[in-house]
Amino acid sequence: MSVPSGVGGAPSKPVLRVEGLGKRYGSRHALRDVSFAVQAGELVAVIGPNGAGKTTLLSILAGVQPPSAGTVNRAAGEIGWVPQRPALYSKLSVVENLRLFARLEKVSDPEAVLGRMLDQTGLADRADERVDRLSGGNRQRVNVALGLLADPPVIVLDEPSSSLDPGQRERLWLFIGELAARGTSVVFSTHIVGEAERYAQRVVVLDEGNLLFAGSPEELARAGDGDGDFEQAFVSFLRKRESAYPEGTT
Repeated sequence: MSVPSGVGGAPSKPVLRVEGLGKRYGSRHALRDVSFAVQAGELVAVIGPNGAGKTTLLSILAGVQPPSAGTVNRAAGEIGWVPQRPALYSKLSVVENLRLFARLEKVSDPEAVLGRMLDQTGLADRADERVDRLSGGNRQRVNVALGLLADPPVIVLDEPSSSLDPGQRERLWLFIGELAARGTSVVFSTHIVGEAERYAQRVVVLDEGNLLFAGSPEELARAGDGDGDFEQAFVSFLRKRESAYPEGTT
């Protein structure tokens, strides 16, 4: 797996490093010894079956809950969090939501941040519109904007395109890609594995809390057997792992 280079061709220092992350709920392991790193401006997809530990991993990165083991090299305030369900006040306007959350985040210059967020999200012309009157795609843009208020170097998004129609998904991913192009690292979970192939530079595969794979979509496709179909290759890869490590022994 290639590593982005820094000045003089030296490997760049990751902006996010996760080492040996684990999470237990009583006797149940939701995560076991998960380690990976993220470079500046990189899009990393976290995929896996239902119950694989995707949301648990992202919520730990965002500081929503603590790990039982392992470390994350950044404090929670340095990682933006975008949960699957938008944390928006539907009766307030776009700008009122942003202003409220900017104050809750104790942003030093809320009004300057509001202007930047409206510009980045392309919602300046909807600033005074109530959130409950926005399309699903525009509501999700506002949701992402909340995670960016503190200008974090890393943002994590849990199933950002769920419940959106194809056109809304396309516009959302264009927006997320623009964030990465400006240097923000993006870690996202998705149950639409084609999004991982299309938008991510690297893929992290979880199953029953275990890290099965971390590499490029092309490497994952080669590790499976999909005859050019990424989703089939992903399913084939999981089946191979189940055969090699029966009864959850991975």
